[in-house]
Amino acid sequence: MEEIKKFFEEALKTNIISSVIVVAISIVLYKVIIYFISKGEEKNQSKLTKNNKRKTYIHLFKNILRYVFGIVTVLVVLQINGVDVSSVLTGVGIAGVIFGLAIQDWLKDVIRGSSILSDNYFQVGDVVKYKNIEGKVLDLGLKTTKIQDLSTRNIISIANRNIEEIEVVSKVIYVRIPMPYEVKVHEAEKAVNDIMNLVKNNENTEGCRYLGVAELADSSIQYLLEVTCAPINKLQVRRDTLKAILIGLEKNNIEVPFTQIDIHEK
Repeated sequence: MEEIKKFFEEALKTNIISSVIVVAISIVLYKVIIYFISKGEEKNQSKLTKNNKRKTYIHLFKNILRYVFGIVTVLVVLQINGVDVSSVLTGVGIAGVIFGLAIQDWLKDVIRGSSILSDNYFQVGDVVKYKNIEGKVLDLGLKTTKIQDLSTRNIISIANRNIEEIEVVSKVIYVRIPMPYEVKVHEAEKAVNDIMNLVKNNENTEGCRYLGVAELADSSIQYLLEVTCAPINKLQVRRDTLKAILIGLEKNNIEVPFTQIDIHEK
């Protein structure tokens, strides 16, 4: 009886040691591969900056690699500990339906994550809008997309199944210049030209175009500008454009109109 007990104790120790070795080797291999990938990223940083799609593939590959190493390690450890892995894999087909229902949201995230990449919907480095948040895409994983809010610098994780709610932000912003009704059109357009020159001189601005009259509002005429810039600079460019409007109006002795109420007495 004592010999049988010792046999099982030795077997248990051997399995535990073997399992620990397998896990350790798996972790080391994963770290080494990730190290060389990161080194390659650093070496080709200038190329990656220009090629967001390549950067997205690298981020996604890292995520897939983590899952692959995890799954393979678990299967090897199970085999070492006497579990028939082939039987387990055969049984996956039967249990798959039940298991699939339990992880259907996870599966949706993975499928949508693959769709984002294959359909080139957006890439790492792009600026996107999710609900009321505009942010830069930092990481694209199988389950989630991480963006950094441009206004607060907070990092938000978005489940990939919510891709329909994500909009890719364009390079164009529209800014209205309010002018009093008393200002003649030719005088207003002269002021608009001065404002456009100021806007074009901003370092982050790529272009500026006058589109004409946007609206005859209650207390002002709204002249419309189309300003183009890198999406990540849109907030700053809008602030710079508004400042240019104030300077241009001041230069042309035009006051910024405000809402007025006319009272007529009988």
